[in-house]
Amino acid sequence: MYNKVQTDMNFTGREKQVEEFWKDENIFDKSVEERDGNEIYMFYDGPPTANGKPHIGHVLTRAIKDMIPRYRTMKGYQVPRKAGWDTHGLPVELEVEKAIGINGKDQIEAYGIEPFIKKCRESVWKYKGMWEDFSGTVGFWADMDHPYITYEDDYIESEWWALSEIWKRKLLYKGFKVVPYCPRCGTPLSSHEVAQGYKTLKERTAIVRFQVKGEDAYFLAWTTTPWTLLSNVALCVNPEETYVKVKAVDGNVYYLAKALADRVLSKLKTKESESAYEVLEEMAGKALEFKEYEPLYPCTREAADKRKNEKAFFVVCDTYVTMTDGTGIVHIAPAFGEDDARVGRKYNIAFVQMVDEKGRMKEETPFAGMRAKPSEKELQEGEKSADPAVLKDLEEKNLLFDAPKVEHDYPHCWRCSTPLLYYARESWFVKVTAVKDELVENNKKINWVPKSIGEGRFGDWLENIQDWGISRNRYWGTPLNIWECQGCGHQLSVGSRKELAELSGDQTALTVELHRPYIDRFVIRCPECGKEMRRVPEVIDCWFDSGAMPFAQLHYPFENQELFHKEFPASFISEAVDQTRGWFYSLHAEATLLFHSPAFKNVIVMGLVQDENGQKMSKSKGNAVDPFDALKTYGADAIRWYFYTNSAPWLPSRFSGKAVQEGERKFLGTLWNTYAFYVLYANIDDFDVDRHTLNKDTLSVMDRWILSRMNSMIRMTDAALNDYKIPEAGKTLAKFVDDLSNWYVRRCRERFWAKGMEQDKINAYITLYTCLLNVCKCAAPMVPFITEAIYQNLVRKENAFLPLTEEEKQRKVRESIHLCDYPKASEEDVDAKLESDMEEVLDIIVLGRACRNAANRKNRQPLAEMFVKAEQSVGSYYVDIIKEELNVKEVRFTDDVRDFTSYTFKPQLRTVGPKYGKSLGAIKEYLQELDGNAAMDELNEKGELRFTAGGAEVVLTKEDLLIDVTQKEGFMSEEDYGITVVIDTNLTPELMDEGYVAEIISKIQTTRKEIGLEVMDHIRVSLTGSDKLKAVVENQVEPITTKVLADAILFDTDVKNAKEWDINGEKLRIGVEKI
Repeated sequence: MYNKVQTDMNFTGREKQVEEFWKDENIFDKSVEERDGNEIYMFYDGPPTANGKPHIGHVLTRAIKDMIPRYRTMKGYQVPRKAGWDTHGLPVELEVEKAIGINGKDQIEAYGIEPFIKKCRESVWKYKGMWEDFSGTVGFWADMDHPYITYEDDYIESEWWALSEIWKRKLLYKGFKVVPYCPRCGTPLSSHEVAQGYKTLKERTAIVRFQVKGEDAYFLAWTTTPWTLLSNVALCVNPEETYVKVKAVDGNVYYLAKALADRVLSKLKTKESESAYEVLEEMAGKALEFKEYEPLYPCTREAADKRKNEKAFFVVCDTYVTMTDGTGIVHIAPAFGEDDARVGRKYNIAFVQMVDEKGRMKEETPFAGMRAKPSEKELQEGEKSADPAVLKDLEEKNLLFDAPKVEHDYPHCWRCSTPLLYYARESWFVKVTAVKDELVENNKKINWVPKSIGEGRFGDWLENIQDWGISRNRYWGTPLNIWECQGCGHQLSVGSRKELAELSGDQTALTVELHRPYIDRFVIRCPECGKEMRRVPEVIDCWFDSGAMPFAQLHYPFENQELFHKEFPASFISEAVDQTRGWFYSLHAEATLLFHSPAFKNVIVMGLVQDENGQKMSKSKGNAVDPFDALKTYGADAIRWYFYTNSAPWLPSRFSGKAVQEGERKFLGTLWNTYAFYVLYANIDDFDVDRHTLNKDTLSVMDRWILSRMNSMIRMTDAALNDYKIPEAGKTLAKFVDDLSNWYVRRCRERFWAKGMEQDKINAYITLYTCLLNVCKCAAPMVPFITEAIYQNLVRKENAFLPLTEEEKQRKVRESIHLCDYPKASEEDVDAKLESDMEEVLDIIVLGRACRNAANRKNRQPLAEMFVKAEQSVGSYYVDIIKEELNVKEVRFTDDVRDFTSYTFKPQLRTVGPKYGKSLGAIKEYLQELDGNAAMDELNEKGELRFTAGGAEVVLTKEDLLIDVTQKEGFMSEEDYGITVVIDTNLTPELMDEGYVAEIISKIQTTRKEIGLEVMDHIRVSLTGSDKLKAVVENQVEPITTKVLADAILFDTDVKNAKEWDINGEKLRIGVEKI
């Protein structure tokens, strides 16, 4: 006997039972251990930060990251998957600063690096328990008991080895460069970190008058960052563009690009008719090179004069200057821009930096202490912004020509939201530009899902790669393993604890914690000059930590060398699209640098999860969905299913509770109810699948069809998941469950209700059991909870959710569905013709139901006949099905349904007018004279109508036509799928009587259910009301009583539970009593 199945939709309660079973019986561990010795399918888990809470997007990432490994396990692979924690970096430091009430580097150092580091170590586990509970609830399987942790010494030592190898190849260097820099955090950021923090700002720019030296004229130069004007040392023009010297209506003489003169100077016009300027001279940009001008501020000249052997305040040339914005003349501040710095080096321009490392204007400027680029929070706290002050000052000096507002994307710190500065400073870089070609080639070896991300977003990133700014001027991170001589500047990279112990002569290096400040205490004697070498103060980018996980999680190369090479590269990874410039990149770069290989073979890139209106979720907007609330409300399977099937994983997902519930109802609910139907009747019949055999020779058409569909479904689902086509797999499963429930079971119900246990009934039971078991196995990777619950009852019955018994072990019963093999399609049981015929029948029925709905004819109302126009007719067996399903007496296949429908055509003016304007009248006349039915046939066959009208050759598609359909009175037609269905909707008195009987039977059965009677209970029926209906019943007593298991029908006798019904316009009071 099977355990009784509740038909409610309380899937969340059942999921808890399944989760506890997996945990108690170590099912995940067994899924890995039992495949030991099989081919490895390696999964790398991108590490979350444990000091941040999960959000709804993590349900999507964990759903995808769980599903593929489950599928590959069922396909026979061993799929090791170790969870990981990203524990270093700014996110952790900022949380600790907030927790202990300090702000910024000065206060951290006053607090003490050592106690601060200890707080960081403690804080990273703040939400560890929450993450583990969350992962269990979602059904995400990974080794949580032995995770890799990026702050552990073995992990750091592996990173030191990696950096040392990169150093040996002369690809790790210290350079003075303009880098993205966060003044609040006091550290540079890598280009892939910058890519994650852009915000749209609307700000005032500046078009500034620069006085030409020795000439009563100005250069008009443009900048989007007015605060950098204090550091201006040059102006740049494009040598290949044309420039003009003009006399403007404001009385001034200006130099600017000819292409932009009208746009820039038009603001000076007082009358529309007048010209804003007169051209005095034209010249190539090259002709302006070395022309000098007066600096805007004395402090800038004083700073430039201190730079011996460097020049300033003249025009330079470079082709990076464009003619799309501004004036064609760009102001140059080498301290605050990559192009500026490059041009500055080319011309040996003086380096002036009037902003300090905290982002404040320096004391020697008129704007001392103001923020160059304050955050919103700093402005709220009373900080002053330099930009408006600079603009006001220039305006007062009559040097501000214009200050137009522009909307542009500006980079912000991805963790603290402070606007970044492009700031020249010394930093450490990995020279990834040296291996760019190899990075590009390795990317071609990766199967990106979708391919457009690999070829586009990620591929473009690699094509424009910049050296990786790897150092951070912070505290909690992997210490950069470079020791530098305090005397001669000699540098070396230490690759291991052992090497540090040998070089320093201090054996405590073998056991010391590899963090600041402990590691900073080790001194090495310089091999060049004999003086002390100390470690440089920087730590490294925490993205290097996560990118090192393939080897660092194994403490490679110090341990596990064979295991690493067995598992590397990963077979599969998956994260959201923002990781193309984060984890995906750091993995790829480090694998290429160290192993000349990609780090992963297959990757599914996921879109971001938005609210139901397509808006980004945020707490401030109030539209953020709490993942724990969502999981509690809808259950993990329902949300997983929604994410798999709502859209392709790489597209943005709009999270909608209603849509989740709809998917739950259509798929999970249908599957569960079909399973409940099987268990109910199998228990009534004491049916045990193990005691019976399927007789293939006596299978009904419906049995052969659904078993063929099952095997096709297995083949298609397997192929889709093998190719990482997740929505396709979901649609295939959903279609099969719909066919199984709403077609096979519905058409075969009477076989299950039949008395006795004949072979036909056995075949029906075994067919349904086989389909349920196999669809659950196919769906198990996607919806692991419901499929486990069904499997436990179908296969293990009274032993469900218990450890395997000895008897089960002898029968080789699998303890969990997730320890089963993925089903294999039996191609000999696939009958493509049978499936095609049945699909046509289903299409005909769908169209027939549409005709009934349009004619307002209930399905219980019999109709006389219907006509079908299709490519082929179907056999008598299928005709009988169509008759039963659509409740019609006759089904006629025909080649011509023109007698029932006529078509008239008019041109769609919106599309036809622009194409055939002068011929429009002639086209209208031609279409009015058409044989509508013949034209419709041509349109369906060829997709267009071709004719000559008004001297023009005309080609019209359906989009060019307004088609009016007229139905013959008493008939209704619908067409689709290449099929036309026409139903005769006329009702004779005999048909109406049959309709009354069908409705009365339906209402009796509804009443039986409402008063809580079982389907097999015998009843007595009482009827009062319409004389017409009583007469109809009197003529049909036997079929009614047989159908409803009534021993008697009493007329004009009322009972207490009687209820009045509308039976096709007639009133009838129906009462039911159990006998």
